[in-house]
Amino acid sequence: MTTRARIYMASPLGFSEAGRHFYEGVLLPFVRRLGYEVLDPWALTDPARIAAVQAMPYGPTRRDTWRALDREIGAANRAAIDAAHGVVAVLDGVDVDSGTAAEVGYAFARGKLIVGYRGDARLSADHEGGTVNLQVEYFIRESGGTIVERYEDLASALAPLSGGTA
Repeated sequence: MTTRARIYMASPLGFSEAGRHFYEGVLLPFVRRLGYEVLDPWALTDPARIAAVQAMPYGPTRRDTWRALDREIGAANRAAIDAAHGVVAVLDGVDVDSGTAAEVGYAFARGKLIVGYRGDARLSADHEGGTVNLQVEYFIRESGGTIVERYEDLASALAPLSGGTA
């Protein structure tokens, strides 16, 4: 039995209102319409748990609670990458988000296809020969993936996974 390929969405877009609008309103629905099951790290943790920590007064209890929750979030994201067939990494910004870069490196080490999406027109590479940080770009390209400039081009870039199985 064939199952839909699972795509982990590595992205810093959940940190801003504008980013969330594009991520939830455009990017996630687009990848789902392509037929993939989306593993969304922004949806893996109950928002009420995060809000509860944010509402705590500053101090050691809040710090320790954040540390415990961060460990749970990191473990959930690692498990989602492990369960994925491929990764879409949003590479926008003056530099690739450090969390996204870590997810790209982990996904490469786990043998996942990685496709980068950079819709940002600003220069972000180490030199004119690259698109983003050379190590991030290396992992993406060596995984068999590519970097696209339009989210619509994710369809062809993810095509190797279109017949993915569990």
